[in-house]
Amino acid sequence: MNPSFKTILITGCSSGIGLYCASQLQQRGHRVIASCRQLSDVERLQQTGLPAIQLDLASESSIEQGWQQALKLAEGKIDVLFNNGAYGQPGALEDLPTQALRQQFDSNFFGWHHLSRIALAHMLARQQGKIIQNSSVLGLVAMKYRGAYNASKFAIEGYTDTLRLELADTPIQVSLIEPGPITSAFRQNAKAAFLEHVKVEQSRHHSAYQNTLQRLDKEGPSTRFTLPPSAVYKALLHAIESPRPKARYYVTFPTHLFAYLRRILPVSLLDAILKKS
Repeated sequence: MNPSFKTILITGCSSGIGLYCASQLQQRGHRVIASCRQLSDVERLQQTGLPAIQLDLASESSIEQGWQQALKLAEGKIDVLFNNGAYGQPGALEDLPTQALRQQFDSNFFGWHHLSRIALAHMLARQQGKIIQNSSVLGLVAMKYRGAYNASKFAIEGYTDTLRLELADTPIQVSLIEPGPITSAFRQNAKAAFLEHVKVEQSRHHSAYQNTLQRLDKEGPSTRFTLPPSAVYKALLHAIESPRPKARYYVTFPTHLFAYLRRILPVSLLDAILKKS
């Protein structure tokens, strides 16, 4: 293996961005270790020749066991952690039980923190490494009925900015990737979470939820701005291989647009636009 190539641990590889990026990075010659929450997905990936481990971001013991398995596959050296595994919990905040938010943060934030701390200890001991976080345009601006997911991604944004500052005097590099709509199984998983926690018929948002369900059931791209996972891969590849990776990578037109609008518009006008989104 070319010594310039890296050993990369990626979470959330059962489908979508994680699976695509893991496969492409392996083809490029990097040593990739993919992780999935479900053992059936791990076995499926292994059958395709992709090294894979089971790692449930909602379980600290699973994270710790998964890290040890990854380290063994990596022969004791992991250069890059790509935190990607996450899901969306739809629903108006007033309709979401606190447990739904706890579950959202366990997978989308606390699990990332637990894994990142373990990875950082390893990277600091080796005096090299990169942590790359897959955030979202919804970590930059908020949209209705996505409050739990918005909150988890806003938290990742602040967390990652702080981490970058705290590691500035070390060789460890930290980057954020902020995609807009990307082709994935995200909507299917979101619908399951929505139906589990939201009592649609009892909500004052009942009519609006019909649109939510239609959106989650829609086949194909969610908007005309939807891009394939290759758009995220392009940003990830630069973050991995560049000696000076960017702090932020905007992916898709909506991310570029809303990042710009957030800087120039007063809150009232931006809210008026976001209420229609």
